[in-house]
Amino acid sequence: MKEYQTEEIRNVAVLGHASSGKTSLCEAMLYTAGATTRLGRIEDGTTLSDYHDDEIQRKFSISSSLLNYEWNKIKTNLLDAPGYLDFIGESIALTRVADLALIVVHGQSGVEVGTELIFNYAKSDNLPTWFVVNMMDKEHADFEKAISELRKSFGKKIVPIQIPANSAPDFDSVVDILSNKINRYSKDGKGTFTEVEIIGELASEIELKRNELMESIAESDDALLEKFFENGTLTEEELRVGLKKAITTCNLFPVLVTSAYQNIGVRKVMDLISNYAPAPNDREPLHGTFKETEVKRAMNDKELTALFVFKTINELHVGELSLFKVISGYLKSGVDLLNTTNNKYERIGQIYCLNGKEKQEVGHLHSGDIGTVVKLKYTHTTDTLCDPKSPVTFPKIKFRAPVLQVAVEPKTRGDEEKISAGLQSLADEDPTMTFHFDPELKQTILSGQGELHLTIILERLKQKFNVEVNQLPPRIPYRETIKKRGDSKYRHKKQTGGAGQFAEVWMYIEPLESGSGVQFANTLVGQNVDRVFVPSVEKGVRASCEEGILAGYTVTDVKAVFYDGKMHPVDSKDIAFQIAGKGAFKECFMDANPILLEPIFNLEVIVPDEFMGDVMGDISVRRGKIQGMDVEGQFQKITAKVPLAELYRYSTSLRSMTQGRGMHRQSFSHYEPMPRESAEKVIEEYRKKREEGN
Repeated sequence: MKEYQTEEIRNVAVLGHASSGKTSLCEAMLYTAGATTRLGRIEDGTTLSDYHDDEIQRKFSISSSLLNYEWNKIKTNLLDAPGYLDFIGESIALTRVADLALIVVHGQSGVEVGTELIFNYAKSDNLPTWFVVNMMDKEHADFEKAISELRKSFGKKIVPIQIPANSAPDFDSVVDILSNKINRYSKDGKGTFTEVEIIGELASEIELKRNELMESIAESDDALLEKFFENGTLTEEELRVGLKKAITTCNLFPVLVTSAYQNIGVRKVMDLISNYAPAPNDREPLHGTFKETEVKRAMNDKELTALFVFKTINELHVGELSLFKVISGYLKSGVDLLNTTNNKYERIGQIYCLNGKEKQEVGHLHSGDIGTVVKLKYTHTTDTLCDPKSPVTFPKIKFRAPVLQVAVEPKTRGDEEKISAGLQSLADEDPTMTFHFDPELKQTILSGQGELHLTIILERLKQKFNVEVNQLPPRIPYRETIKKRGDSKYRHKKQTGGAGQFAEVWMYIEPLESGSGVQFANTLVGQNVDRVFVPSVEKGVRASCEEGILAGYTVTDVKAVFYDGKMHPVDSKDIAFQIAGKGAFKECFMDANPILLEPIFNLEVIVPDEFMGDVMGDISVRRGKIQGMDVEGQFQKITAKVPLAELYRYSTSLRSMTQGRGMHRQSFSHYEPMPRESAEKVIEEYRKKREEGN
């Protein structure tokens, strides 16, 4: 494969809401560039990008894919991201390593929740961004509506550099405002076009839009603005240079037009990428650290080598593939690099460029390029590999916190270890999922971004590791506490054939502020109880708090005071005072008006305006309390506090209520007393289980 210098590389993340046509756009680019001999179709399962069995079966992207093609002597690395909100975490990784975000917008639906999310990810990485209004051949496609929504959501930096000359099923022509021509495309899917002069009323409309574009470019640069005011126009050269600079500095977000499925408009998008998209070395040096000292790495071959691993793929019969970007220096096979995350060395074997699952071996990669290596022993997603002469660690990617949890247990006894190993492998591949064994709940908890996400994880667990699980609702980590003071004088006396046991503990307990945990104190005076037994009583109290008293849940926000008692010179011992401490605490607790606390979560829901009423009504049914409403772009944001017990599989309900157009985030807020009726159900269930166990 040909070598490409840094300035000959473009790294483009193709992002967007679900079903906006990202994969079709990538396929049209690859086909037009001759990287593939046929135009891949999602419905036929023939795309290079969606090559996993579950993607072919479901007909949408689940994982991001790395693709590449050459156009105008420029190598373009395409990073095709899934659009479903369950998998949007993939986009977060891609915005870190791309040099341009190409956000695809559906010509009918316009700006969606996913569009806003992705733009914010790109913005947080200071990533130059273009928008592509796709599917202009669809009935009711509306370019002007899309532009209006884009400007409403993302501001006045949104500037069309193309507009459709026609639309709906007749769509075949795009007005190129830069060249002042109409590009009329063939409808044979080959993507070729002829240039046509603009005439009639359209000519004056385009003149206005061209002036608008010039003004936007001029406003991004003081020197250009001065020339624009003096001359009332910019030269072609000033326009081209100014446009690239405005794009690179994120002062202008161009809007393009396509029908990717028909391969209309795609060739011009590729021309614009090779001419105006920033090369890796057009952007600012990347900041990292070494021993808390800031380190800057510029994208050029003169610097020492440093890589950032942004994705891990586990391929059958191949093993782990680590996808990386060469941040500085150049990479060749056979070198040893230091993983600064864990201080271990890795030998770099064969280096590949990817086109979906197809691997092309390369001798080495220059700074700014993206590639993959196989079977690194100690390296995972978000790790840094570098020349040990100049260590650096680049910032980790902050993935979205999971929003849905299920408990899993093996269908076959003895599969616990296989499940753990399988989930660990899948978690290495997908950092947006987590799993852990919760000792309090005595369950293995699997967490992900939604119902579909967890379904696919468990399908892959079965396919790759031949292990099946049952899904259960996670137990709710309720807490037990008290509302008033409680007292007890508890005597433990046990007389057997040999040595007996004797301990008497006088105790009172009182409530503490929320979040205080359990406190233990003694106020013993005199010689009634030897101080050596104080730790024994505390041990009994804390054991009782861990086991729970009302319903088997942890006790919190209680202070226990051991103030007096009695002992026996022979029969009093550690175990006797542990038992007495435990018994005294239980009696105090039941005397102190005990209650159950339930975890309350912050819930943030972002939805289109038309679904506000349904979502708010549903939150109320879930015993939620609305905290506020706000506008986020062109969507509504509802904040509420909702009991965790009412949020199980909430993402599924929200998707159903909003036709897949809503998203939510949730996080722990606090504990508060449960309603009596709900608490009684939980306590009764606990009693029944204990009776059954006995």
